[in-house]
Amino acid sequence: MAENDGDKTEAPTPRRRQEAREQGNIARSPDVTSAALLLAVLMLLSMTGPRLADALKVLVAQMFSAASLHDFNAQDLFHSVSHSAAQVGWAMAPLLIGIFVVAIVANVIQVGFYFSPERLAPNLAALSPFKGWSKIFGGGLRLGQFLLNILKIIVLGLVAYSAIKDRLPLILNAQGLRFENCFLLGAATFYAIVLRMGITLLIIAIIEYGYQRYRIEQELKMTKQEVREEMRRMEGDPKIKQRRRQLALQAHQRRLKKEVPKADVVVTNPTEFAVALQYDQATMHAPRVVAKGQGYIAQRIREIAIEHGIPILERKPLARALYKMVQVGQEIPEQFYSAVAEILAYVYELSGKLRKQPARV
Repeated sequence: MAENDGDKTEAPTPRRRQEAREQGNIARSPDVTSAALLLAVLMLLSMTGPRLADALKVLVAQMFSAASLHDFNAQDLFHSVSHSAAQVGWAMAPLLIGIFVVAIVANVIQVGFYFSPERLAPNLAALSPFKGWSKIFGGGLRLGQFLLNILKIIVLGLVAYSAIKDRLPLILNAQGLRFENCFLLGAATFYAIVLRMGITLLIIAIIEYGYQRYRIEQELKMTKQEVREEMRRMEGDPKIKQRRRQLALQAHQRRLKKEVPKADVVVTNPTEFAVALQYDQATMHAPRVVAKGQGYIAQRIREIAIEHGIPILERKPLARALYKMVQVGQEIPEQFYSAVAEILAYVYELSGKLRKQPARV
């Protein structure tokens, strides 16, 4: 049994997950964000590129036009350049906003809305070059990460080569092409390389992220003993909780011994519910519930009522309704006036008490 308790076979508790999250021990792959940004930039450039290129053409033309160079005036040049720069800024706005949104979404998808103050605390040990080398070669996990990065570089290199392999003849003969054709060839080659590398990097990053989630989940697993200790910390010592329940039950029984003798009648279910009612026409507007209970408490109310000679009447629907709808110390609602008045009148007649029936208000 002790050996089984030492094995980490239990899923981590919510508290353990929260503590790991606060310490920054969460699954996250920077390559997911990098790949998403790379692909987003390509897509946004394909949509906003022409507009941005036109804005840049206008800016360069205004800065180096013959008119601006001939009639050089600092104030006019400032206004002209400011206007053109604003146009460039408007053209770049969708690109910049898109990059910002994609970066946030890529991180939120991985870690949610997460902020760790501990990660912002200065750590001088991290500045040591020896510390950096130890991270690479000091352990199996770090060495594995280093080798994985080398493998990524090799894979991305092969993917880049596959993008330019079919274009090698054109690239080698580019010197014989016109400028426009040479530019288009370079742009198409660059786009193909970045697109393939971005997709490949995204696939690798997703696999790496899934592995990190699995690894951290395994690290956070707990033994049965750790789970019991965690639950004890969260819920309190069972002995203390039991003692508190005993004290609360004793206090409740003392209140019953004090309040039930004041009642005029106890209405029961007969064994499941018990409601003690009191009515004083001089001080009360309507009968009041002075005690109520279910199960063991209902049994105690009946016992105290018998000890003090208080009548006990079985009224199943009434007892259940009063127990559920009326709190201790509250007067009964108007809908129960008639039923309770008949009960009190019957009790007063049997006991010979010289009391008036409760007024129906």
